[in-house]
Amino acid sequence: MRTIARARFVRVSARKARLVLDQIRGKPVGEALATLQYTPRAAARLIEKVVRSAVANAEHNHQVRNLDDLRIVHAAADGGPSMKRVQPRAMGRAFFIRHKMSHLTIGVSDETNGAPAMTPAAPPARRPATPAPGKAPARAETPPKRGRRPAGKRTEKAATKKPKEKK
Repeated sequence: MRTIARARFVRVSARKARLVLDQIRGKPVGEALATLQYTPRAAARLIEKVVRSAVANAEHNHQVRNLDDLRIVHAAADGGPSMKRVQPRAMGRAFFIRHKMSHLTIGVSDETNGAPAMTPAAPPARRPATPAPGKAPARAETPPKRGRRPAGKRTEKAATKKPKEKK
């Protein structure tokens, strides 16, 4: 059974929380908690609380007794509101400070078919298309280069233009 736990309005930016969530996604709960315990980031402590809450929800709401079977199948950090503050600076200036928040969501499941695979499946190898017998293979045209001309090269129009004489 899939169980989720959410922590909303957590005082950590979603970008920093995602760095920690990427380390535990798809792991068993015991291994994820061990990883979070030794991760030297402030977001790891907050995420650890949410993981423990998801385990408690699974135990209480769905009567999951074997907690060793639980895996983290969903881990997300969505952006929340920002607290706007103003920092006064020299000569009457003001710098704006945004204290970012996030909403952490952890989903655990004891189902083996619902859990994501540990290693992503490699895409099937594609063979190059073989030309029909008697036909030459088509050459791929290179697209025209975009951007500025290299320094030192002049166009035909610029090369024929006469320089202005000084008076």
